[in-house]
Amino acid sequence: MIAIIFGIVAYLIGSISSAIIISKLFGLNDPREVGSGNPGATNVLRSGNKKAAALTLLGDVLKGFIPVVTAIYLISKNDYNNSEIILALTALGAFLGHLYPLYYRFEGGKGVATAFGVFLGLNFNIFIIMAVVWLSTAKIFKISSLASLTAAGSALVVSFFMPSIPLLGATFAIVALLFWKHRANIERLRAGKESKIGDKS
Repeated sequence: MIAIIFGIVAYLIGSISSAIIISKLFGLNDPREVGSGNPGATNVLRSGNKKAAALTLLGDVLKGFIPVVTAIYLISKNDYNNSEIILALTALGAFLGHLYPLYYRFEGGKGVATAFGVFLGLNFNIFIIMAVVWLSTAKIFKISSLASLTAAGSALVVSFFMPSIPLLGATFAIVALLFWKHRANIERLRAGKESKIGDKS
């Protein structure tokens, strides 16, 4: 029951859309109505406002990071059973909140930044590997979706070295969902029609 509560609270936090809120604060177009229609940092960047995009990225990372580190702290202060299951459901809940937000008719982003935040809280080594892979791929190919998919794949490979079955399961689910949300990008990549980082809508 405790694990379910943690997962629900994490989902509600993850449902907060940084892209929509920050775009409104900056007087920008709704990110769901421009470019790819994805409420995320990459689409906000297409508005040309780098500050708004950076704040969106930070917000999406934090809503994955904060629930996980809060769960870790509470687990350390309380005698909870099945702590690994609590962490796994918290991580998955925060990620699902971004993908399918309660407050926006379950129409959310693709989860890349939130996944980074989740892994930053869960396992710093996985986060660093993902960051290096993302930055390297983005620098070479200038394509955000390709960098994201490659980074997600690296997280899945590294996660097999984690001793926790629940956390491995959560990682597999997060990566699978991330690929599912990028299925249109994958088709554009195959066709050579995917937009590049910095392209305006």
